[in-house]
Amino acid sequence: MRRVTMLLCRRQILAASAIIPAMAGPLRAAAATPVSLTYAPGRLAWPGGETRAVCGRGGVRADKREGDGASPEGTFLLLYGFYRADRIAQPPSGLAMTALHPDDGWVDDPQDPNYNRLVKLPYVASHEAMWLSDGLYDLVVVIGYNTDPVMPGRGSAIFLHVAREDFSPTAGCIAIERDALARLLGLLGPGSTITIRA
Repeated sequence: MRRVTMLLCRRQILAASAIIPAMAGPLRAAAATPVSLTYAPGRLAWPGGETRAVCGRGGVRADKREGDGASPEGTFLLLYGFYRADRIAQPPSGLAMTALHPDDGWVDDPQDPNYNRLVKLPYVASHEAMWLSDGLYDLVVVIGYNTDPVMPGRGSAIFLHVAREDFSPTAGCIAIERDALARLLGLLGPGSTITIRA
């Protein structure tokens, strides 16, 4: 009887050690698994769904360069995301989601050692502000383009983010309606990818 009690206690401790960190970490969607998204002109699709989408003003290019306004062609991991905690609650997702801050920026200067990386502002090199007034970065998923390794001049700050109301082209990102992105985040888990096609 004592042995059974000790085994039960040990199992409870092990269960608690697994549950407590999960509760303390970011909100996770219960059914989040690797999902394959596909962008083709005007649409973003995934198993069981699709939505209107827009790409960069330069179209989709395999030879993307910094400043060309194009979205990169290929298949890329969806790495992690950001959200504006002053505007929306943290969305449930299998991807790690971090609240943006007013001093967050993303370096777009190919000569800078932090090219295509998140930095704190003020920052001396050319960068993009992540704290936007227009709502485009209320929800952002970082697309794993030119991230490992980072190649100077091959393009930076390629995200899946909120589209403008008129769905006008982006500077190279893929964009969809905010509510659609919030719902999609609940499906995405580690290993999810996006394929971008011309």
